[in-house]
Amino acid sequence: MAHVVLLTYTQDAQKTVACAAKLCYSPATIDSLQQGMTAEKIDHFVDMLAQLGHESPIEHATFTFGIEGVSRSLLAQITRHRLASFSVQSQRYVEENHFSFVLPPEIEAISEAKEEYLQAMEEDQRHYERLTSLLEEKHKKAFLAEGLSEKEAARKAKKKAIEDARFVLPNACTTKMICTMNARSLRNFFALRCCNRAQWEIRDVAEQMLRLVKAVAPNLFANAGPACLRGACPEGKMSCGKAAEVRAHYQALEDATCPES
Repeated sequence: MAHVVLLTYTQDAQKTVACAAKLCYSPATIDSLQQGMTAEKIDHFVDMLAQLGHESPIEHATFTFGIEGVSRSLLAQITRHRLASFSVQSQRYVEENHFSFVLPPEIEAISEAKEEYLQAMEEDQRHYERLTSLLEEKHKKAFLAEGLSEKEAARKAKKKAIEDARFVLPNACTTKMICTMNARSLRNFFALRCCNRAQWEIRDVAEQMLRLVKAVAPNLFANAGPACLRGACPEGKMSCGKAAEVRAHYQALEDATCPES
């Protein structure tokens, strides 16, 4: 199961965004931007940006997440969001003996399918370990012949072996990453990945991320989520046809995350 934490974020994110908005729409100087920035003023500027559809000021707020327990398949999807920064645990440097993997719920629900899946994971592990061993033996001999010490030859041989052995690892293999996005990119990410048509794993990660940012910047992420929260579904004939249910779900999330004081 995916585990997502908010590691760090722009302190006073909504105030930072409000200052950027104030600069755009008033004769304020840089030195006077923060003067009079009450909570009410901050909310006013953030709400005004949403009403105007002026999104560039919200790029000044960034959020950094730690994500683990997700598949390499998810990695291929999330890195398509190019206005973001990613640091991912490397299979070149981290050996995958006894690798963990994601078990899709639909497969887990069918005993025969689950058994087939688990056998495939075990087989992939055996192939990985066998390939690592064979390659490691070859590379170690070569490094020893070059005059390296036993210890250094073994270290370099292991690294070189797993570089190629990793090719046999499945998309199910889990990975870890740190991901940073600005608020504008996050809102776009939520619009696409919280949608019912998004793949289940990245939808779960997106919703966890949404809950976390709503807790620290509720106005900045008001109405954030799938596009149907803000109007008609943009998916056309590909729509899930459940806009009312989706809206009810995200209203419940809003109520739970940002309760009125």
